[in-house]
Amino acid sequence: MNIFKLIGELVVIYILYNIVFKFIIPLYKASKQMKGTFNNMKEKMQEQQKAQQGGPSFKDETAKKQPAKTGDYIDYEEVK
Repeated sequence: MNIFKLIGELVVIYILYNIVFKFIIPLYKASKQMKGTFNNMKEKMQEQQKAQQGGPSFKDETAKKQPAKTGDYIDYEEVK
């Protein structure tokens, strides 16, 4: 009877060992890695937003590209 009890305990320990080292620890490492990747992406997005706020806006760029109009003459394109 003691041998069966010992074999049963060893099987339970083996199953618990496999669950911990083949499921729980890799899951923890993967979640930690994903959290780090998410934080890196968030930091990059914040840097891009700060860079966009410091640069010229779209309205400023279009205003600089358009030539100044003089007089009452308005340019037009012929539509076919």
